[in-house]
Amino acid sequence: MKDLMTTAQANGAMRRCGAPGIVMFAAALALALPGVALAAKQPRQTAEAVAPREAGEPIMAIVSIKSQQVTFYDSEGWILRAPVSTGTTGRETPAGVFAVVEKDRDHHSTMYDDAWMPNMQRITWNGIALHGGPLPGYAASHGCIRMPFGFAESLFDKTNIGMRVIISPNDAAPVDFAHPSLFVPSKEAIAAAPARADKLSAEAEVAASAADDAKKAAVAAAKDAQSLPATLRKLEQQKARADAENAYADKLVANAKSDQAKAKADELKQKAATKAADAASQLDAAKAAAQPKRDAVAATKEAAKVAAAKKADAVKAATDAKLALGPVSVYISRTTQKLYVRRNTHKPAPDGGGEVFDTSIEVPVTIRNPDQPIGTHIFTAMAKNDTGLRWSVVSIDDGDNAKDALDRITIPQEVWDRIGPTAMPRSSIIISDEPLSAETNYRTEFVAVLSNHPQGGFITRKPTAPSVEMASDDGWGGGFGGNSFFFFGQRDPAPQPVNPRRRGQYQYYQSTQPMQRSFW
Repeated sequence: MKDLMTTAQANGAMRRCGAPGIVMFAAALALALPGVALAAKQPRQTAEAVAPREAGEPIMAIVSIKSQQVTFYDSEGWILRAPVSTGTTGRETPAGVFAVVEKDRDHHSTMYDDAWMPNMQRITWNGIALHGGPLPGYAASHGCIRMPFGFAESLFDKTNIGMRVIISPNDAAPVDFAHPSLFVPSKEAIAAAPARADKLSAEAEVAASAADDAKKAAVAAAKDAQSLPATLRKLEQQKARADAENAYADKLVANAKSDQAKAKADELKQKAATKAADAASQLDAAKAAAQPKRDAVAATKEAAKVAAAKKADAVKAATDAKLALGPVSVYISRTTQKLYVRRNTHKPAPDGGGEVFDTSIEVPVTIRNPDQPIGTHIFTAMAKNDTGLRWSVVSIDDGDNAKDALDRITIPQEVWDRIGPTAMPRSSIIISDEPLSAETNYRTEFVAVLSNHPQGGFITRKPTAPSVEMASDDGWGGGFGGNSFFFFGQRDPAPQPVNPRRRGQYQYYQSTQPMQRSFW
């Protein structure tokens, strides 16, 4: 990879708040030199910059909270850079791994009196986004990442839903990386993938049509047999009455004393017996006629069930084949000891906003020394090369180096066999100590938050009146109806094990289903 910045190696001590002696020295210096305090609030300003070459499609953006800048990368290196303003103290922009989930060129906040947030690119559904805004020269937002107005406008059409956004506490950049555990695609599998997707899609359509026909047949058979219970019940009641009349006639015959009474009882008995025989005959005939219909109901119902299962299998195979034509993302969590796979279907979410991501693969994974920190590393397939894919890595948290992190993980071979042969550029593998954030749902790529860094921007915000027309607050709707989403500060009804080295008020990933939008 060309023109890549090397990853900053920050001293561990600098990532903490600082020794008390240093804080006291800084305070004394500020009192002695009033201008120092003002200067300390004004970090160096990153100038907007454009790489001196033709840019490709942005693959990732890296926000440095420390340097208050954002850098966008294509397959060859950095392409755009600009200053930003991230969350202020108490409303900090959360550090972690995100992706663009929605774009709105002319977004207006409902939390802050319709405040304008132009060229908004959302990265969480509870209110963190990149957008144009005022830049005072230091962290000043309520969690969002403000970019220069013109920069945000020119950037808007260049990015796509699903583009990776990495928010790093310190300066970070992708560096070239190679490892045998990374995807090695097969040229033959990639070449055959489109035809395979078309074939399986056609088979899925046939299976769907057969399932529909089977369902219609089952419905028709059930409708044809719908009147059977009432008809049989009526005939059974008629037979019961005829049997009762016949039994009564038998008693009259037995009790007859005179010839006249006996003759009359015999006549009644004959009529009752004939009526009982007719009722029994009608009931037997109805039962005989009903049995084929009952058999048809059972048969068509079973056929519909089998056809529906074949349809589900065919649709799943066709979906996997179609998804294999695009990038794939893998997330491995040391805390949950699980591997997750996520791929963008590019289908609009049924409840509005964003696109639906496939989440059909979630399997256990083995991590050596699971009690030891592993760090957070984002491996990205930048482009094709002679051996398959050229990879980069970005590391944003303390722990193992990238190679050692991959060496500790035993990945299920069946998962790699399923997704590896057709892996495309922009595919990624993320390894982290963190569980998936509760922000991860069916409308997002992976969302993971570094829990040993401030997350004030995730605090549920109450509307406040902005002091100017361009809001200085980045408020977004924080309340979602229903129970499909669980946000920071809320209790997870079935929490997973807590990461022993982490501190933070956040919830773990749960699979979610579509819900009706009821927010801003």
